[in-house]
Amino acid sequence: MLLQLSLLALVLLCPVWADNFYQDATVTFGDQRAQIQDGGRLLALSLDKISGSGFQSKNEYLFGRFDMQLKLVPGNSAGTVTTFYLSSQGAGHDEIDFEFLGNSSGQPYTVHTNVYSQGKGNKEQQFRLWFDPTSSFHTYSIVWNSQRIIFLVDNIPIRVFNNHEALGVAFPKNQAMRVYASLWNADDWATQGGRVKTDWSMAPFTASYRNFNTNACIWSAATSTSSCGGSKTESVNNDQTWQTQQLNANGRNRLRWVQQKYMIYNYCADANRFSQGFSPECKRSRF
Repeated sequence: MLLQLSLLALVLLCPVWADNFYQDATVTFGDQRAQIQDGGRLLALSLDKISGSGFQSKNEYLFGRFDMQLKLVPGNSAGTVTTFYLSSQGAGHDEIDFEFLGNSSGQPYTVHTNVYSQGKGNKEQQFRLWFDPTSSFHTYSIVWNSQRIIFLVDNIPIRVFNNHEALGVAFPKNQAMRVYASLWNADDWATQGGRVKTDWSMAPFTASYRNFNTNACIWSAATSTSSCGGSKTESVNNDQTWQTQQLNANGRNRLRWVQQKYMIYNYCADANRFSQGFSPECKRSRF
């Protein structure tokens, strides 16, 4: 029987932070625009007109819970995109996305979520946040197991993507993924569909990351095995609550609250874009 976790339990199960970017991450682009600070406890990414910046986890993972605290670009952040996501590589890659789309000063950020499997995405849901994500750090989490993916903000679920392989819907469960983060310019599409451009007089733009924590199965490409035991979808350790995590009534109520008040786009409701019909999982329960 699947373990059901209340919102209270989710809070009580908050992980102990790993708190060392020197140990856990590698800067991938941006040169000095990406800076590890405060003894490895903070990583600041910046963007100017020449380049953005980014980093990735040193480990690959096959299922887990991934937490990151972010403080987003303040003020007029139009055109900027700050990311925290999981991804494998290649044309047939899997990916689980948090993308934070900046906006003009005083306007709320758009939180863009998406799920790719075998190179195919088109499963976007977007939200506004119910707080100012630039004034302090907030925790953004991805729970990924073989049954579902849960997106959480400060331990409040905002989206659940269930495994509907039985309906012919691909689900990311066979490719190990790294954690990635980046800050880059996307003013061709990110802010109000590209109508609002980046104001480079505000540069450099800076977003801060801290408390990067993974409670996950580390994948070894050399041995094709997982630290949780077994290989591929057999990477299961029943001592880890995230491996069977789902929402109970409390969690479902919080999810409804977020989706009713703060969701601004749902691919399962965009009949103009999907005129040939919605993906089969859209007809099933969101939980």
